[in-house]
Amino acid sequence: MCAAPSTSEPFSLAQRAAEELVRRTGAAPEVAVVLGSGWGAAAQAFGAAEVEFPMAEIPGFVGPTVPGHHGTLRSLQVGGRQVLVLLGRVHLYEGRSPAQVVHAVRMAVIAGARVVVLTNAAGGLDPGFRPGQVVLVRDHVNLTGASPLSGEEPPAAYRSRFVDLTDLYASRQREVARSIDGSLAEGVYAALRGPHYETPAEVAMLRLAGADLVGMSTALEAIAVRHLGASVLGISLVTNLAAGVSPAPLDHAEVLAVGAAAVPGLGRLLADLLPRL
Repeated sequence: MCAAPSTSEPFSLAQRAAEELVRRTGAAPEVAVVLGSGWGAAAQAFGAAEVEFPMAEIPGFVGPTVPGHHGTLRSLQVGGRQVLVLLGRVHLYEGRSPAQVVHAVRMAVIAGARVVVLTNAAGGLDPGFRPGQVVLVRDHVNLTGASPLSGEEPPAAYRSRFVDLTDLYASRQREVARSIDGSLAEGVYAALRGPHYETPAEVAMLRLAGADLVGMSTALEAIAVRHLGASVLGISLVTNLAAGVSPAPLDHAEVLAVGAAAVPGLGRLLADLLPRL
């Protein structure tokens, strides 16, 4: 397994990873998509991979440890656009650093991607949401206590760490998604560290804070992508109603089961969407 990124060199390591990615795939990505828990099989709707290999073969990657995250990179053409599919991600709750959590998306943007689609499995805080529903992320509340821009100032070739996050989840990209499916709802995603699910009191607090969705990913990746100047489209799959909203106990197996049931629709949506971003 390749070495993990240290706090002193995440950008140089992402640059090395990007160079190796382009060498291995023979093409710079135009769009990158991160497929979260339960979303992996949706990639079948994109068509056959031109090149596919384990993430761990690229500098700086560590493998996911969570069921539903495969740790694979796939490069292919979708509707004439060169797309990089990241099947799986790593999380803070796995003991990973913020630099490790965002390494994949940093690599993708440095390699050429101008739009990054971040998908996730999320708990629904809005009682009007239902398991299996797809929701566009309008904004987020980062409650992980972490940032990918903490630590040393980024190298001179990159923007300052003080990044404006207005319209972080680009309104233009959300409009493109709604032009494909006008029924798509929007919501605010609350990112927590996990891995435990939230208590009913925490869910009540999040609802008061204006959150509609809750999960354990996405926010740090979105910040890192925006810092590098690319656009972000966030898409959540509501896999369960959150504690205090749901009448039943929460279970990760339920997350994967709902994701599996929603795969055909998710795949079709993304296959239509990616060439238009």
